[in-house]
Amino acid sequence: MKRSTGFTLVELIMTMVIIGIIAAVAIPRFFDANVFQSRGFADQVQATLRYAQKVAIAQRRNVCAYTTGPHSLALNITVTTSCDTALNLPSGSVNYVDAPSGVAFSMTPTSVNFDALGRPNAAASATVGTTTITVEAETGYVHQ
Repeated sequence: MKRSTGFTLVELIMTMVIIGIIAAVAIPRFFDANVFQSRGFADQVQATLRYAQKVAIAQRRNVCAYTTGPHSLALNITVTTSCDTALNLPSGSVNYVDAPSGVAFSMTPTSVNFDALGRPNAAASATVGTTTITVEAETGYVHQ
């Protein structure tokens, strides 16, 4: 008796249908970099706001986090309330982070001032794409 091996026509067609469904649904998500850039910038904004609070406590100075335009968040530091000296970020010599092109960014109010105890002058929220980052009024806790 001769035994043949291989796949049946039904098995091949079902495999092709499953691959087609995966290709139609999953693959376009991998090529939409805007979602990944938006999430990455949201994490960067959250880390920058936390860094501003930590520096304010560590150096016992006022640190201001403010928007410098529709796509940028900057940090300044001062002993008084004027916030006139740029505070460089740990990653480099600049005091701001820029949103990638195509990523929406806004902050309400447009500036948050952390005092020497790490308390903000008011509650704030930053929106990056669909992610909202909140700065609590009393504690200065920064979270999504």
